[in-house]
Amino acid sequence: MTSADVAREAKVSRATVSYVLNDSPHQKIPEDTRRRVREAAARLGYAPSAAARSLRRGRSDIVLGLLPDWPIEHVLGRLVQQLTSALAQHELTFLVHSAAHPARPLREVWMALTPAAVLALDAFPEAEAEAGTMRAAGIKVVMAVHGSVRSGHRSPLVSEERIGTAQARYLVQVHHRLGYAYPVLAGLDVLAGPRLDGVRKVCAGLDLPEPDVRTVPVDPDGAVAAVKAWRAADPPVTGVCAFNDAVALAVLAALRSLGLRAPQDLAVIGVDDIPGAVLAQPPLTTIVRDTDTIARGLARRIVDALDGAQVSADPIQDPLRVHVRVSA
Repeated sequence: MTSADVAREAKVSRATVSYVLNDSPHQKIPEDTRRRVREAAARLGYAPSAAARSLRRGRSDIVLGLLPDWPIEHVLGRLVQQLTSALAQHELTFLVHSAAHPARPLREVWMALTPAAVLALDAFPEAEAEAGTMRAAGIKVVMAVHGSVRSGHRSPLVSEERIGTAQARYLVQVHHRLGYAYPVLAGLDVLAGPRLDGVRKVCAGLDLPEPDVRTVPVDPDGAVAAVKAWRAADPPVTGVCAFNDAVALAVLAALRSLGLRAPQDLAVIGVDDIPGAVLAQPPLTTIVRDTDTIARGLARRIVDALDGAQVSADPIQDPLRVHVRVSA
């Protein structure tokens, strides 16, 4: 099917079909005509050519998302889905490339796709391909959510420090010695470091002891050593901020294996509100973030950059809330 077939079916010109299906601005086409064209296209199964659209715009409609070698769990999966939806509203296609070994080298991927934009969810992997090289190849926008891009925006687009701050502020209402359950996977430092900084700043601001930081694997046996160390500290730790819900669940499991209870013996607060949080024993108190706001904010910055508009340098302000359950 071609646009000429749609034009004959809708009894309009091919130009009108193009204007309607490509949502061209500044075209005064009656709504009845627009509906007739869309219905004709749907009946015939016609879709505009992506190649033709790219030629007309002078760029691809692909945004390449670079996933670091992180576990693709509930929240990351949801963010990818929401980014896909948010970019689709601007007629952009979000394609994801994971850095998990043995991934194809990034340079080969972006050279094959020639995307309009590249969005790295971690610090930008400059060892594989420098931002300047990408731009020289016609990629107009190169952004990193949690790190820097050479000669570009260096501040995080999404603040992780606020999460640690929210955890600590909730716990210090009752607990005056905090611990921090740090993840084992080194690649998560870009998230865990700022979250820990948020906890440290709250403690310092209230003249409380420095948080007792322990690396906690996501298994009950590995977490037992951390729980014992927190309780043996002087003064003992009574409240723990966990990097995320998975780590928090490991701490809760360790407490049960030691015959201890949360929050009576050790309060625990997580991050992300994963589906298993409500099923934990006891149900997990956690920080909930609005990933839809993050996705729409990132999409807005990409679209503004592609359009040559001024791009906000401020971090995206996604609202945070504490989902209070039993564990803290």
